[in-house]
Amino acid sequence: MARHTPPRPVDVGELFPELKPWRTTAIRLHPRSGAPSAHDSSVGGPLLWPADEPWPSCSGEHSPDYDDDPDEDEVPLVPVVQVRRADAPGLPFPEGRDLLQVLWCPYVHGEAGSPLPRVHWRSADDVGDVRTGPPPDDSALEDHVPDPCAVHPETVTEYPGWDLPEELKDALKERFERLEDEQGWEYMSHLAEAPGIKLGGYPSWTQDPDWPDCQACGRRTEHLLTVASWEFDGGSWHTWLPVEDRPADPDADVFTTEPASSAQDAAGVMLGDVGGLYIFECRACPGRPIEYRFDCS
Repeated sequence: MARHTPPRPVDVGELFPELKPWRTTAIRLHPRSGAPSAHDSSVGGPLLWPADEPWPSCSGEHSPDYDDDPDEDEVPLVPVVQVRRADAPGLPFPEGRDLLQVLWCPYVHGEAGSPLPRVHWRSADDVGDVRTGPPPDDSALEDHVPDPCAVHPETVTEYPGWDLPEELKDALKERFERLEDEQGWEYMSHLAEAPGIKLGGYPSWTQDPDWPDCQACGRRTEHLLTVASWEFDGGSWHTWLPVEDRPADPDADVFTTEPASSAQDAAGVMLGDVGGLYIFECRACPGRPIEYRFDCS
């Protein structure tokens, strides 16, 4: 079933023409519990991984303050996202590649305590025989191992929330407040960037933005992927919950009523306190090196 985000309740560009230069698009993946195959786009599903290519692993330093030490020196990475180019219109794939694969180490790394991601781009036609991925390490955090989900990609328009420049935020503050007072729509929660797991657009920060520069060339990186703990929260659901996932009773509690309640965390991921992991890439450097950030409430 396709997923459709409701039309914005107001025309953001018309109300706030100053925001038009900052308008962009994102691809909401809308993961929902399912049984995807290795040939499908998915969250947490099996990857189209060549049988003659070793399964990626992590031998880095993990943070014992957050979870148990790994049982083995080499921890197998777990699938997070696989997306075919046909399911991600507008996302700039590298030349000759039509498959994006994102994995991460399910243990936590660094002071912030987040998974460690890895990105692969490949051509699906070059895969041949497919390898079955190993099971997750027994001691890994369950909240860092996404449940298999089918995805229902949808392109949406976004405006910056946390990434809105301070001077522009100050200039629009009174008009934002007037809109909320008169119509009940809060710019940050209801109109800015889409929540949930998504490609492109603006990161769904929960703290102040921390947009990285490329360590190789110094250029500002591009946002590739947000992996969020929830598809929506108490504020964002009013405008961002797809019409197909809304309860039949408009007065029902979306957190306890199907299908909305299952849609909120279909992948079973919880990063810290309802946090997110944000992957960035440098499209100017060979191999598209990545950087990542993590934050939570």
